[in-house]
Amino acid sequence: MVARLGRLRACGVRVSIDDFGTGYSSLSYLRTLPLDEVKIDRSFIAGMADERSRAIVQAIARLGQAFHWDIVAEGVEDEATRTAAADAGCTVLQGFAIHDPVPAEDLAVWAAGVISPASCR
Repeated sequence: MVARLGRLRACGVRVSIDDFGTGYSSLSYLRTLPLDEVKIDRSFIAGMADERSRAIVQAIARLGQAFHWDIVAEGVEDEATRTAAADAGCTVLQGFAIHDPVPAEDLAVWAAGVISPASCR
């Protein structure tokens, strides 16, 4: 899996761990996987008014920064959450406060102009 992910990265595909902090998230993955970003689960982002959730987001952000990854805050739905996530060290914000969802056909047109199949050989 690590070699496959490395080949994908060589093609320009960014590799992320999604919903980090929940389910089967493991810190050992952070050491071994060729990653570009970690996406912090929305449950931590939405709960940033709580001191413990905020501390978790800040700790994940610091860890990711040490590995030179982007830190994605999932579920940024309002200005207060946007500010809190940015202040905590999240480098990419995702959610309705940033942009409305894009229809799949619009995304496909955009991707066709950005990704070249020849770059993945």
